[in-house]
Amino acid sequence: QVQLVESGGGSVQAGGSLRLSCAASGYTSTYYCIGWFRQAPGTGREGVAVISRGGRNTYYDDSVKDRFTISQDNAKNTLYLQMNTLKPEDTAVYYCAAARWCYSPLRSGEYAYWGRGIQVTVST
Repeated sequence: QVQLVESGGGSVQAGGSLRLSCAASGYTSTYYCIGWFRQAPGTGREGVAVISRGGRNTYYDDSVKDRFTISQDNAKNTLYLQMNTLKPEDTAVYYCAAARWCYSPLRSGEYAYWGRGIQVTVST
């Protein structure tokens, strides 16, 4: 089992920045891909950014490219998402998730482990 706990969410004005963190514990060697998903009210859960073990590969949704950066600190078993130039449409609950493989990195169905989620609200 892998436990994931998100932190760092909150409210910010459009154009601002936030950094999300995800602390992983348990059998952290069992996952190959880890990343961030989000879900706005009335919508499905969508992939935002994913990174493979060792950081060799990163994957981003087109809507966040050049604004968001995913990174990880392997020593601390912590994943980060730096979000810059935030827009109101980025408002959602953000989830940290881990998968044993990475065939379709931005597909939520591949992810077996999920955090509880954290709210990010961007106001105009």
